[in-house]
Amino acid sequence: MPEIKEKKINMDLPSKTERTWAMLCHISIFSGTIIPFGNLLVPLVIWLIKKDDMKFVDDQGKQILNFQISMTIYLILSIFLIILLIGIPMVIGLVICNLICTIIGAIKSNDGKYYRYPMTIRFIK
Repeated sequence: MPEIKEKKINMDLPSKTERTWAMLCHISIFSGTIIPFGNLLVPLVIWLIKKDDMKFVDDQGKQILNFQISMTIYLILSIFLIILLIGIPMVIGLVICNLICTIIGAIKSNDGKYYRYPMTIRFIK
């Protein structure tokens, strides 16, 4: 008699709505190209609105805000180092890192996985 395999359902997987809001929170940093400090303000607004209702959005929102605050600090320091000419490659590297990490974070959060950004100073816990 063939064995019947039971399908395990992962109860820890966030709902589709939570995953969508978390992904939008990640992608919202690109609003900084249009709105000054939009990379901080838009994720902050999404996080503040959804943090009490959705645990996954609360966690990912904190990660995004910590990363964007860290990247802003790194970019400001790099701009000062442009005088020494080492700031130019640093700015380029930070922009590329920000772009790649944000896309990875959006994809992982849409899959329901908790994503931790590299080079992040934990301001919001």
